[in-house]
Amino acid sequence: MMAASRRRFLQSTGMMLGHGLLSGVSPAFAHSPRQESPAGDVAILNPRDRVPLSFVIDDSTCLVNMGHFCTPQFAAAFPDRAEYKRPWRDWPREIPDSFVREFGEWCAAQGVKGKYSIVPNPACVGWLDRELPGWSRGDLEGSLQLVRDLMLPNWDIHPEMITHTRVIDLKTGRPFPEIGPATIENSYPRVKKSTDEIAAYLAYALRILKNCGLPCEGITTPGGFGNVMKSELSLAVQQAVNDVFAPEIPHYFKYVHTGEKSTEPILEHVRKTPGAAPDVTVNVPAGTGDWFGGWQGVNPVESHRYCNEDATAGRMVELIQREQPAVMLCHWPGMYCNGSLEGFREFQRVVTALDDRFGEQTLWMKMSEIARYWAVRQFADVQRVAGGIEITTPFACPKLTIRVPVDGPVSKVVSTVGDSFELTRVTERHRLDTGSWYVADRSIIACVDIPKGRSALALRAE
Repeated sequence: MMAASRRRFLQSTGMMLGHGLLSGVSPAFAHSPRQESPAGDVAILNPRDRVPLSFVIDDSTCLVNMGHFCTPQFAAAFPDRAEYKRPWRDWPREIPDSFVREFGEWCAAQGVKGKYSIVPNPACVGWLDRELPGWSRGDLEGSLQLVRDLMLPNWDIHPEMITHTRVIDLKTGRPFPEIGPATIENSYPRVKKSTDEIAAYLAYALRILKNCGLPCEGITTPGGFGNVMKSELSLAVQQAVNDVFAPEIPHYFKYVHTGEKSTEPILEHVRKTPGAAPDVTVNVPAGTGDWFGGWQGVNPVESHRYCNEDATAGRMVELIQREQPAVMLCHWPGMYCNGSLEGFREFQRVVTALDDRFGEQTLWMKMSEIARYWAVRQFADVQRVAGGIEITTPFACPKLTIRVPVDGPVSKVVSTVGDSFELTRVTERHRLDTGSWYVADRSIIACVDIPKGRSALALRAE
């Protein structure tokens, strides 16, 4: 996903999406992102009563430096754009696995989570489930294994279409011979296509990653992919991801929400069938631009725009203080910066500064975890019952956090469905975690892992 293409799209259309105001968008496309108080006086809060953080990495793949290989292909399709005239031949062809390991191990130690793209046929260099010319099979398999072992636990893996450059003819598996905006994934398609056609294209990319042993619950669009058919694209994500991997809650990343626009996920194409879990696509937006090294790894690093040295200013600080998901965006070449690692070093500074100030108020999450939480937040039916509350949800949810106003003292909170257990009371709000509760402002706040179906909490004064 190239920043310039995404930025142009957002300026023209992005601010309308969350309200379902785009021409041709059906009422079923966009839904309210949260259910504030499903039982009138009971509220589902953020997980662990903290602000979700996530780090979205675009243009990543195995070994191939997308900045080096994409630039000449974009230049052929868009010959007048200055950014495509940069000296790409001087940039390294590879972002080595040694850097992936350094990055992944540091993030794991800090608890950082997010989304990491794996482009299946990066810039037409080769197919990750077969051959990657310029690297041995051992190199390729070692790179894929590193992603499986190191990245998968803390990062969602998304395809970013098939090549991120040339559009592939699904009948032949080869790029269309014409070169221009109509055959570049960043601006494809130029005319509306059916949902099934777009779903087939997405599924093609997903199957390659499935062949590589990389599970996917979502998709990232490169640049302006699908701009002329936003509603159909969202439904196509649901169809394709369900067809290839069948997760409960498909999600996707395409949009960046700026200014005062909410960064909460948006539930799209919700379809409810009696006796079954709803079908839904969750649109998880980012909340920042890319202010590290950009998609080519050569832009000036402006990390202060995420947060300054003491995390008193910057877009991430703004989102945390609004208590909305703070999802950072970057491109993988901008972490590596063609070997200088300047983007990565500044990213480390940003993460450390945010942790120093907001570590007890924030929670790093994968995009799929954010999508699941917001789906449960929307669909959960929470009812007051004698002595407590009942929760019915079509999806399981870790760390569901609920505020329940109380009129008198509570000495115990007990989960009473299945194997009953007493939750642990904590005396500091930031210590809330699964299986615990806290007293605050004539309310109790409970954090529990809830299963699909019915759960219940009893509030007891003993």
